[in-house]
Amino acid sequence: MDIELDRGSPVPLYFQVARQIEQAIERGELVPGSRLENEIELADRLGLSRPTMRRAIQELVSKGLLVRRRGIGTQVVHGQVKRRVELTSLHDDLTRGNQHPTTRVLEHETRPASDDIAVHLGVQPGAPVVRLVRIRYAQDEPLAILRNWLPASLASFTTAELEERGLYALLRSTGVHIRIASQRIGARTASGEEAHQLGIKRGAAVLTMERTAYGESGSAVEFGAHIYRSDNYSFEITLVERS
Repeated sequence: MDIELDRGSPVPLYFQVARQIEQAIERGELVPGSRLENEIELADRLGLSRPTMRRAIQELVSKGLLVRRRGIGTQVVHGQVKRRVELTSLHDDLTRGNQHPTTRVLEHETRPASDDIAVHLGVQPGAPVVRLVRIRYAQDEPLAILRNWLPASLASFTTAELEERGLYALLRSTGVHIRIASQRIGARTASGEEAHQLGIKRGAAVLTMERTAYGESGSAVEFGAHIYRSDNYSFEITLVERS
């Protein structure tokens, strides 16, 4: 791994080192389980002080990208999934990021729409809707619990297809294209069942996202209420100054 330092930059050297190692992890050059050079050797090679190198490594340990193991050294672990707030599916985003998504379907059934779901989907209460509950994995680790409701007329896919492909990809394959969505992001603590499914402690913080997506006709296509592990997942938003 090559690390180039700009010693004339106002950016601290430890941050330059940490960012370049992080980018190597994001690009897949440093895969989970791979070991970094010894901190002392790496500091000597880059001409840095040991405290500077130690701070760079600690920065990545705090982010959950590296872990120090006694007798083994510093290793790369499965890093946090960063997702831009855009009209995309989690499955597609993970695939593009080489996170190797897999899915376990917990529920796939048709039921009458509750009053709340009817409002989100713009259907009559009691109308048939399909409810989906899935656990999405990244690199074989549980990342999110996905709960979705769709008008029954749009949900012609099988459970096996849901385990192989993302929901939006399945909708596109049937000619349904999502054009706009209303989304709300929040946070709360995990219930006991959610914590068990995600492999976290009960009461741990989770990120939440609710989204109602609309097709080309302007009708609601699906409503989703998802939760994500906050230690392995974050949303990224680009802010632009309004003139």
